[in-house]
Amino acid sequence: MRSNLLDGVRVLDLTNVLSGPFAGYQLALMGAEVLKVEARAGGDLARRLGASPDLSLRDLGISFLAQNSAKRSLTLDLKTERGKEVFRRLVETHDVLLENFRPGVMDRLGFGSEHLRELNPGLVYCAISGFGQNGPLRDRPAYDQIIQGMSGLMSVTGDGESAPLRVGAPIADTVGGFAAAFAISSALVRRERSGEGAFLDVSMLEATLTAMGWVASDYLVGGNTPVPMGNENRTAAPSGAFATADGDFNIAANKQEQFEALCQVIGRPELATDPRFAERETRKVNRLELKAEIEEVLTQRPSAHWDEVLAAAGIPGAPVMDVATALASPHITARGLVSTLRIEEAAGVSDPGVGADGDIRLLGAPVHVDGVAVGPDAPPPLLGQHTEDVLTGLGYTTQEIASLRTGGII
Repeated sequence: MRSNLLDGVRVLDLTNVLSGPFAGYQLALMGAEVLKVEARAGGDLARRLGASPDLSLRDLGISFLAQNSAKRSLTLDLKTERGKEVFRRLVETHDVLLENFRPGVMDRLGFGSEHLRELNPGLVYCAISGFGQNGPLRDRPAYDQIIQGMSGLMSVTGDGESAPLRVGAPIADTVGGFAAAFAISSALVRRERSGEGAFLDVSMLEATLTAMGWVASDYLVGGNTPVPMGNENRTAAPSGAFATADGDFNIAANKQEQFEALCQVIGRPELATDPRFAERETRKVNRLELKAEIEEVLTQRPSAHWDEVLAAAGIPGAPVMDVATALASPHITARGLVSTLRIEEAAGVSDPGVGADGDIRLLGAPVHVDGVAVGPDAPPPLLGQHTEDVLTGLGYTTQEIASLRTGGII
């Protein structure tokens, strides 16, 4: 179920593909009423993206389904005068406007931040872009891959042979979306106290750099240029991925007492007093030798054995899982992260993750509120599914709505 933390907050979501829709989804999960304003021809590009061609043909691409549940959809041509008039009414009756166009697009449409402030002085306007609303790169297009490369993230991902390497998930888009949702929520708190709106300029590049705080600070404060270290942890050893009899196993024995306990558990107590490994800094210098000593023991038993043994000893460790195993784990199941929603228009799709009646499993929020898991309570909308209802709520008559439809505005 959705939370009620943002009950009564109304959000206009003009975003496409990932960073913006992800931000809007987080707000929707927290209880906001989120209205997607989509182009008449095709809507959000993500409707046609994802691993299922069948769903994409139905404008229900998996990339769209992933972050648009619990929203409504209205189609509108913002390049027409009649469309602009509809949009003005929407702005006047909503609390938040979220967009991820390139800088300048809203100004060219006649809805720059100053004009929006005139229409609704209390509006929280959040613009997500690759590089921000000013600076020499502001007009350049940006996708997650570009931001990962320009932030330095790829340069520290992988090892000496494989780096630079892209992180296997669109992390720059996602972090940018989280930053936007946090900034919007913060601005809403100020507005509640003072009535003052806000203009929020979210840069995916800066959000990604901020998420690399420890790594960036190694350079900013320590003067060290970060280098790719594969699965090793630059701050401690033994801390990384270790081979077992049947797969990789992560161990993070970052504290002295954890390292000493690990030596006891694996039956190698002498490693704790070995001059190469006895101190934190010497372990970091000799991390590869230490890893070899530990793996000599770990490869004699399967990951499940070491998972049980290390957990009992209070040593941080766990098997390295694939996505399917992680999502099916008893812990994730117990936490209620995955919700099942019925999308009747998806019925008959042959993909293995789609039920015969159109049941689809989707992720909720990584937050429990008052002890309750937070997830979507309504499926992603069809393109323009709520157009008529929204316009009726704005005061348009049946005849006016029909005219807008005939005129190609909606």
